[in-house]
Amino acid sequence: MANSCLQLSGFLISCLGWLGIVIATSTNDWVTMCKYGLNTCKKMDELGAKGPWAECVISTGLYHCVSLTQILDLPAYIQTTRALMITGSILGLPAIGMLLMSMPCISLGNEPQSSKNKRSILGGVLILIVALCGMVSTVWFPIGAHQEQGLMSFGFSLYTGWVGTIFSLLGGSILTCCSSESSSSRTYQDNNRFYYSKQGGGNPPAAASTNHAKSAHV
Repeated sequence: MANSCLQLSGFLISCLGWLGIVIATSTNDWVTMCKYGLNTCKKMDELGAKGPWAECVISTGLYHCVSLTQILDLPAYIQTTRALMITGSILGLPAIGMLLMSMPCISLGNEPQSSKNKRSILGGVLILIVALCGMVSTVWFPIGAHQEQGLMSFGFSLYTGWVGTIFSLLGGSILTCCSSESSSSRTYQDNNRFYYSKQGGGNPPAAASTNHAKSAHV
């Protein structure tokens, strides 16, 4: 029962983490940049937000974005962030599917529990890879933006990416450890059952030989 609760908790946490990674990937409010003071930038309408896909200008009643379409001219940190975040978003989909199919409440015919445990471990490993992609992206991007243009503050998308990374890391760890322990305990029980069945299988011949000796004595 406890193992099932841990597995369900890990699944829900992993779903939330993957959702945070997807939201961070699809939005551009990663960092807020300004060359002067915050009040000066607001008055001069030079307060900008930057993400992997666009640069935006923020002012009163205006939110204008320019897409970053020159792929070959982009800095390395933007290209790397794009690649990693897209990879994490794509890998999360089959991971969530495998984890859903390995839940204790879902049964696929006469599938043994060992197959579910292996699928759960694989899904947990994929979620950990998603967390790794999000971790590298959300750490490297603000550092690169600060070195290039000067960083004022972190944006909503970056916070969402951090939360999604932490949740994915936690959920993947729970699923991997929980499924590994249940798989090892299942193997131990199967070995014990095989051992006792062998011992039980050896008793009938002894009983038969005893009965044969009694009949011979009579």
